[in-house]
Amino acid sequence: MPIPEDVTGDEIDKDVRQELQSLPKTLAEDVAKNLVMVARLIDEDPEGAYGYSKVALRLASRVAAVREAAGFAAYANQKYSEALAEFRAARRMTGTVELWPVMADCERGLGRPEKTLDMAGAPEVHKLDKAGQVEMRLVAAGARRDMGQLDAAIVTLQSPELASNSVQPWTARLRYAYADALLAAGREGEAREWFAKAVEADRDGSTDASDRLAELDGVEFVDALDESESETEGEPGNASQKDDGDED
Repeated sequence: MPIPEDVTGDEIDKDVRQELQSLPKTLAEDVAKNLVMVARLIDEDPEGAYGYSKVALRLASRVAAVREAAGFAAYANQKYSEALAEFRAARRMTGTVELWPVMADCERGLGRPEKTLDMAGAPEVHKLDKAGQVEMRLVAAGARRDMGQLDAAIVTLQSPELASNSVQPWTARLRYAYADALLAAGREGEAREWFAKAVEADRDGSTDASDRLAELDGVEFVDALDESESETEGEPGNASQKDDGDED
């Protein structure tokens, strides 16, 4: 797959670069460039990221960072079985537990929420850092919802991290998940309160909490382009265009 000229491979994390030092120099550079493309595309073009991950995997399947990148690319494309296999391989190579929550979420994706909950109660969870533990809590709550256990999902999300007033990278997502679970359980007033708290913490727009809050408040947003088109349709001489739209 083509690599843009502005990609040098030096953009990758220093720890990943260190892993690639086990490879011949030219090969390491090629793998690095493909990993950069995976990171660059995974949010906006998951299929493209997946393609580059397969190239990196073909070049250096014995490098843990490559297996991890391949796992995330497969995960982004909802190829959960493949993602789980790659994450397991990466974990065997590194011996770390960082991927435990996303591995558990793959089990959810495969329709095995019971397995997810087993993983949520495993000793590995205690080895996770705070961010990892919060992520595991989110995944476990999702599994409870998959099983129709809304009240259990709500309880799962109740934690010191949820109650804390300090804003951490995970705060918005945790509050959002709690609000969404409350709403699903019919507790609209409490849901509104927590969507509002999610908005306060969502400094980078990682959730659509503001839209959900507006929806609960009965606020409707009109797309500026749609509004402009409506005004044009209402002008003299545009009736035939409006009629054509109605026929469609």
